[in-house]
Amino acid sequence: MSRPLTFAPPAGTHAGPLRTSRGTFASLVTPAAGSAAPEPRPTVLLLPGFTGSKEDFTAMLQPLATAGYRVVAVDGRGQYETPGPDDQAAYTQGELARDVLAQAAAVGTPVHLVGHSLGGQIARAAVLLDPAPFASLTLISSGPAEVTAAQQQKIKLLTDALARLGMEQVWEAMRAMGPPQDADTDGEPDLRRRWLMHNPAQLIATGRQLSTEPDRVDELAALPLARHVVSGESDDTWPVPLLDEMAVRLGAVRSVIAGAEHSPNTDRPERTAEALTAFWDRHCG
Repeated sequence: MSRPLTFAPPAGTHAGPLRTSRGTFASLVTPAAGSAAPEPRPTVLLLPGFTGSKEDFTAMLQPLATAGYRVVAVDGRGQYETPGPDDQAAYTQGELARDVLAQAAAVGTPVHLVGHSLGGQIARAAVLLDPAPFASLTLISSGPAEVTAAQQQKIKLLTDALARLGMEQVWEAMRAMGPPQDADTDGEPDLRRRWLMHNPAQLIATGRQLSTEPDRVDELAALPLARHVVSGESDDTWPVPLLDEMAVRLGAVRSVIAGAEHSPNTDRPERTAEALTAFWDRHCG
């Protein structure tokens, strides 16, 4: 179902630091390829999910740029190439949401904010803190509240292991249970390196958030902001019917990506980019 994840940025994409008022974040920046729009379009800010990184959006960068959008994908604090402290208190949802507001200010507002899975819940929290910087919010495979009971159990097993073992030991244990999702033999070293560079405090804290997140859909629906809910045809983290219902409650545009599961941004990146640009072009003018 999924294509192998590539860590090589496309031509024209700059990998480097995004300096903000709350610190420096590793980023991939792809400039807009040109647009017939009479005014500059908002910048697109992409937030990855749990155990993920900015590279989860690599295959979407060029299609979005070709459509006329400047695109910035970031590693959050403690994710992959963005260092973070060892204190779990540094990774509360409020702290991570304020990081997003600082990132939006640094890339230049207004911003089309896009979050995948955990990134979607952090994006939601940022918009609820201050919607002013954002032209729209897109939630990719990111549900209304906590993840399913089965996923909660998986997260507990992972975070319990992280509390007792080193990152290398946990990686070897996960590898023994099966190859990493979205990996092929050539790509596995990059995934291993990404895993080892994550801060375990970040994983433990954000795993707890995924398992305890309250339903804030009504708060979000009350904001005067264009909203978009995207998912694959199936999802084992938040069931698709639950995402359908959330979209109705939000009054959001709904896009289902054929042939994709929990990560349409890696499963079907071109189709996902098309859904995003169609939403922005039709509903955010």
